[in-house]
Amino acid sequence: MRAVTIERFGDPSGMTVTDLPVPAAGQGQLVIETEAIGVGGVDAVIRRGTITGYGFTEGLIPGSEVAGTVTAVGADVDGSWLGRRVWAFTGGTGGYVEHAVVRVDDVVALPEELSSIDAVTLGSSATVAHFALAHAHFTPGESVLVRGAAGSIGISAVELAARGGASAVAVTTSSAERGSRLTDLGATHVLDRSGSGDAPASFDVVIDIVGGPDTPEFLDRLAPNGRLVLVGAVAGFPSADFGARLLSTFQQSRSVATFSLDTVPAPARDAVRAEQFAAAARGELHAVVHDVLPLAQAAEAHRQMDTGTVFGRIVLVP
Repeated sequence: MRAVTIERFGDPSGMTVTDLPVPAAGQGQLVIETEAIGVGGVDAVIRRGTITGYGFTEGLIPGSEVAGTVTAVGADVDGSWLGRRVWAFTGGTGGYVEHAVVRVDDVVALPEELSSIDAVTLGSSATVAHFALAHAHFTPGESVLVRGAAGSIGISAVELAARGGASAVAVTTSSAERGSRLTDLGATHVLDRSGSGDAPASFDVVIDIVGGPDTPEFLDRLAPNGRLVLVGAVAGFPSADFGARLLSTFQQSRSVATFSLDTVPAPARDAVRAEQFAAAARGELHAVVHDVLPLAQAAEAHRQMDTGTVFGRIVLVP
């Protein structure tokens, strides 16, 4: 089978298409013939080699979510999975392949009406957005700012906050055209990347997908008792002393938290994900696809990611 490996960390030229044996299903595993593979921001961060301490080494296969048809199951796995269309989490890497091996516990069956391309556009991002808003204790009537709203997590956060009864949903993005598209999805105010623009002065909830050195500036946008949840770090981690900004406004009772889907029990993740897939099949939740490229053009997908011009998600197809 064809697979894409990162032979050298750095720019996308270090990615290579190679041939590997089709994997077998081990205990508790399935093999999926992939129909669509999501290209996530974390894939680009891993490819750059900027994440340390997680055991990533050159030669790995990137990709954390796939959708397709189950072609083999482990001896201890229910045989009724065979032939079913599913979405699956690969464990963080291993998805840029024609046949992916995954744990049965990381698989969700797909509605017939939902395409595999839409499934990998929503599968991780919409679930992260849902639980990030829950982690922020968002309630109807509160105002929300989504920082970095043009990516798949941000788009889902905008739509879910709007559907959840937010009094205002502001977004940061890089262009008026993107702002217009986000407005169509539920945004009420559009700001530039620095947070400037016509919008409320403060927010009850900030969902930050960007991170980096400017995070403290968005702590300043929190209302009293406001909560900022950092769900991504595409611009790197905030400086080590960013908490000083929080302490300087001690009497505002603001708070900041990180969020990873790894902390949500699998049954809760799967229940929300299945509900979101059903909502997407009914047209109530939107999968925004930036581009669909052949698996062999994974490096081109990453070049587009690096330009910062992607709106939504790029999907690879074998």
